[in-house]
Amino acid sequence: MAHSLSETFKGQFLIAMPSLLDPNFSHTVICLGVHNDQGAMGVVINRLHADIRLRDVFAELKLGCQDEIADVPLYIGGPVHTNEIFILHGPPLKWQGSFNINPQLALSNSIDLLAAIGEGNGPKNFIVTLGCAGWGPGQLEAEIRQNAWLTSPVSEDILFQVPVSHRWERAVKGLGIDPALLSTTAGNA
Repeated sequence: MAHSLSETFKGQFLIAMPSLLDPNFSHTVICLGVHNDQGAMGVVINRLHADIRLRDVFAELKLGCQDEIADVPLYIGGPVHTNEIFILHGPPLKWQGSFNINPQLALSNSIDLLAAIGEGNGPKNFIVTLGCAGWGPGQLEAEIRQNAWLTSPVSEDILFQVPVSHRWERAVKGLGIDPALLSTTAGNA
């Protein structure tokens, strides 16, 4: 059975082409958690808040936070819902409000998961963002057709092991492409 385009990008990275000059998305990598006929949603995984750490989030929410969690950086997840927390995480995946992206990755914005992370009882691998990226019906497909994004399967190594400043380059190289050879002008063959 053939899959429609709207079924194919969940669990993919969206990798911004150099020609994508929107300051919200220039040289970003997005982990896409939802993609269906109602639109798409994901979180940017390579933009950090300059001055905000998880200790600030936990203090604001009056949640406990162990010392080893306190200095973990907070990510800028995108320009949508910028006052909401989103958690991209590995196992365990069964938390209130979590939905699975693939068998090893989920996205949530639940307080129970955030509290568990602060107590040191949450997933080993996680990224906490403020905000997310979102597209209306057909919008992401149009941007991909206009060569704004490359796509590739999500890599847990890139998500949780590669330094933030190297994630875009590593995601591009994961496609077998030399980032230096990507054009800054869009076009179609």
